[in-house]
Amino acid sequence: MYYLGIDLGGTNIVAGVVDEDGKIVMKARCKTSTPRTQEAICDDMAAVAMSALENAGLTKSDIRYVGIGAPGAVNSETKVIEFANNFGFHNWAIGAMMEERLGVEVYVENDANAAAYGEFCVGAAKDANDAVMITLGTGVGGGIIIDGMIYSGSNYAGAEVGHTVIQHNGRLCTCGRRGCWEAYSSATGLINMTREACSIQQAPNYLLYQMIGGDLAKIDGKTAFDAAKQGCPLAKSVIDMYIDYLACGLTNIVNLFQPEILCIGGGISKEGDYILQPVLKLIERDRYTKHNDKQTRICIAELGNDAGVIGAAFLGK
Repeated sequence: MYYLGIDLGGTNIVAGVVDEDGKIVMKARCKTSTPRTQEAICDDMAAVAMSALENAGLTKSDIRYVGIGAPGAVNSETKVIEFANNFGFHNWAIGAMMEERLGVEVYVENDANAAAYGEFCVGAAKDANDAVMITLGTGVGGGIIIDGMIYSGSNYAGAEVGHTVIQHNGRLCTCGRRGCWEAYSSATGLINMTREACSIQQAPNYLLYQMIGGDLAKIDGKTAFDAAKQGCPLAKSVIDMYIDYLACGLTNIVNLFQPEILCIGGGISKEGDYILQPVLKLIERDRYTKHNDKQTRICIAELGNDAGVIGAAFLGK
């Protein structure tokens, strides 16, 4: 028997056919292309799901259900996304809409929760009882596992760690609040900081600016990292600032939950030790439990961008 998971992100929609061991046997994807209507996004999710099945040589009769990891406050019982700030949607009945399109049972969970569940089932947190996963993508997501179960809070809006404040009255976040961790440590936040650095008067003298040919629209989540690795001091100042913000939020997570494992996923986590090592030093400096023999293990997630698909695929289990 196989399972099908869909990871609905702010940039891409990815569907994957997953076997009993948590291995993805086939994937399909398309751009999310927001802003669009709920109906249009559901149409694309259904099409991508069917493409993954067909490319794997399977049909809907070969899967038990479809699991979806979606951003925002997701009520897993009603299968409704009650609020998704990055999409601008309220009370999106995504479960019912996808069941209508696919003709199979659908489970829905917050995307970061789904990714954390994937790491818990077959990834970096598979031997833990309590774990937290942070995803650094378009936003900053959080997934919390307590006693082997996804923690969603009393209203299914728990674990929105990206919307905890690390800078009072700081940058405006897409949620409407100022100073959210997401506004600083997401890929979007890093892009904004990189653009600001490239807007200073002396910027044309630096490799960071030259790499984009002065076109701020060419900046993505890798631009500052690539320039910093080539020795650009302007880019290094951006990355140092980014890592400082990232470590601040991660230290808060450690101090609050003291999980066995805290794993970092999402696109930026692909930088690996380049971000992990300086982050570990800052957390070691600032965490509350310096003298406790048992400390949280902090690592890069093992499943990469597949964590959300695998976790979504296993939601019904």
